[in-house]
Amino acid sequence: MTSEYIDERNGGYCIAGTRISLDSVVYSFLRGNSPDGVHEEYPLLSLPQIRGAITFYLEHRGAVDCYLENKQREFEASAVPLSEADPDLWARLVRARQAASVVDMGEPRSARFVSVNLMAA
Repeated sequence: MTSEYIDERNGGYCIAGTRISLDSVVYSFLRGNSPDGVHEEYPLLSLPQIRGAITFYLEHRGAVDCYLENKQREFEASAVPLSEADPDLWARLVRARQAASVVDMGEPRSARFVSVNLMAA
């Protein structure tokens, strides 16, 4: 499946003549962006390229949605939990979460910052 605006490369889809994936444009569009909104996120693409990519998606929605779901499953299957990938960072995050849960939640957040700043002064 290709078109004037879409190239199929390495098992994926790209906007023709670029390295920007069709996925990027589709996800931006699905978040509610208009072609102009997509253009703000991807200024290297022209409006005709964006409109062509969206048209391609809408004309092949079933196949593209299936492709995106498969890519998401592959990504999730290949992901390594942070606790395994960087145990030191994971331990620091756990300690930071525990420390944050100890903060007195009865005091307004802004008051906590003010009191911390006053104590530091």
